[in-house]
Amino acid sequence: MANRLVSTTLVLLLALWSIPVLAGTPVIPAEVLAQYPHDPHASTQGLACLGDVLVEITGEYGHSSIRKVRPETGEVLRKTALSPDHFGEGVAIVDGSAYVLTWLSGDGYIFDVSDFDESWPDFVQLGTFAIPVADEAAEGWGLAFDGRSLILSNGSAVLQWIDPVSFDVTRTARVMNVRKEVRFLNELEWVNGWLLANVWKRDSIAVIDPETGLVAAWIDLTPLLTPRNKRAGVANGIAYDAANNRLFVTGKLWDTLYAIKVPELLKGKK
Repeated sequence: MANRLVSTTLVLLLALWSIPVLAGTPVIPAEVLAQYPHDPHASTQGLACLGDVLVEITGEYGHSSIRKVRPETGEVLRKTALSPDHFGEGVAIVDGSAYVLTWLSGDGYIFDVSDFDESWPDFVQLGTFAIPVADEAAEGWGLAFDGRSLILSNGSAVLQWIDPVSFDVTRTARVMNVRKEVRFLNELEWVNGWLLANVWKRDSIAVIDPETGLVAAWIDLTPLLTPRNKRAGVANGIAYDAANNRLFVTGKLWDTLYAIKVPELLKGKK
């Protein structure tokens, strides 16, 4: 009887302890709307919509660039190389300017993307900025714009809100999934009051409540993982096409750009 009582007590305690894990976080499968060609030599680090084109940042030393890309065809309409000693990362568009991160240099670029005159061979560089430190890291991974502030990830679980004029850090948030930190936050995108983040080496996108830092849901990208994509590199790159209410997603060295449906969750928060 005593053994049975102890066993019953242990089962109840384990059940109570595991409630947050069992409750978990909702997982939403990615629903593909369309597939488009993507440069398989482009190690995508940042992606953003600007009208009917994409602004894409590619990485790797000596190969990093900022590009204007036609999403339906994959055609690169304009391309400007970054310094060969800089590794390109995330991008956000603010009032016609592209703010571009680099990985370890501590520097960011600002390019004019307001005019895409095809006669210009390069994007005009307007300036640079210093990437702030968080959790002892001055790395640049992902960047988004919420209408007022730049939001930066650096591979840690901490997000930083940055004034795009002064570059002062105005607030931070630590991203948590239930009770566990979510580290390796990578490419970011702002969608109707939610912050979306690729997580390095995870085949899903975190849907983050920016007010609390809590992960409200995961968008499962495994339906996009062809054998080639798995061999090529990790999922990376999120761009919100507000005009057509869809998300563009891709990965490092993937040969496909996917348009996926915007989950209902992302339509209800402003």
